[in-house]
Amino acid sequence: MHHKENELPLFTEEKPIHKNEEQKGKTTEKLTRLDIDAKTREKILSYCRLKSGEIWEDPEGKHKVGVLDATNPADVQKLFGKEKSRLVINDPPYNVVVGNANTQNLSKINVNEYIGFSRKWVSNVLSILDDNAGLYIWLGADQNDGLQPLPEFIIMMREFNELRTRSFITMRNQRGYGTQKNWMSVRQELLYYIKGNPPFTVVYTDIPKILRGYYKKINGKITENFERSKSQFIRPGNVWVDIQQVFYRMEENVPGAYAQKPLKSIVRIVEASSQKNDLVSDFFSHSGVTLLASEQLERRCYTMELDPVFAELSIRRLEHYRKTSKTGWQWDNPFPEVPIK
Repeated sequence: MHHKENELPLFTEEKPIHKNEEQKGKTTEKLTRLDIDAKTREKILSYCRLKSGEIWEDPEGKHKVGVLDATNPADVQKLFGKEKSRLVINDPPYNVVVGNANTQNLSKINVNEYIGFSRKWVSNVLSILDDNAGLYIWLGADQNDGLQPLPEFIIMMREFNELRTRSFITMRNQRGYGTQKNWMSVRQELLYYIKGNPPFTVVYTDIPKILRGYYKKINGKITENFERSKSQFIRPGNVWVDIQQVFYRMEENVPGAYAQKPLKSIVRIVEASSQKNDLVSDFFSHSGVTLLASEQLERRCYTMELDPVFAELSIRRLEHYRKTSKTGWQWDNPFPEVPIK
């Protein structure tokens, strides 16, 4: 992609695409969605180092990845032992069907069943939370079905008296789904709860402040917001519009992993709600983004994934980063030993 002089590229980690690499917008990812491609999954499974119930321990002593069930107390105990987590970032199934397939990983069940499933894993999260800890939960709302499961989930969370609500964050996607007869659905919801009094560090976006004003008297002197500010950039607040949705032209893309969370969003959470060497956890690892953010920010991370393919993908992403400093594979194959036509 070519840019005019003094014009910032929209996607700073893009590689240029040549005509022989892409035809009429066709995706050049080597892998299709691994949650629905049964034949490719079968080939990859033989190269997965973990089976159900097993845990990979980082040779550098920082992290753990387990093929474990987030709703099973024994599995959670197996991963954490007596350790407690300062921060948990969970991205569970949304119970909202998008795309072209109703798959196991993005399936839709009765909302009461979904809340029962959610209640189990939230209870397990509480069992490993530090006395002062944060819990972030990504969730969806089906605009075609009464906005479930978001309101039911929020009400269910009131059962857990140890937790207090802190914020309701919305992250805007650049692409979405919808029709010409409705507003396109481009939002992702992020719920923030705390237990006790955890640390919180103010973070900033890359968006410079341009609006002056907001006058206030400080020590007898009238000052405006630029004078009082601690940064030339704005804070993200609880509506995030500055984070690029992951797609196959970005370096951080993990082929085969659908609906990945942007690394920048997880880095923001980890920076704000944990400190160096803290234990950060993720009960639904998927693309391994929480694991990678923890590695970058010098935190430890314990994560689990029910599917051995995505557990392997998470481990490989960490290893790939340590070897190459790259955050993903863009459109390349994370499983080169499995030929993809």
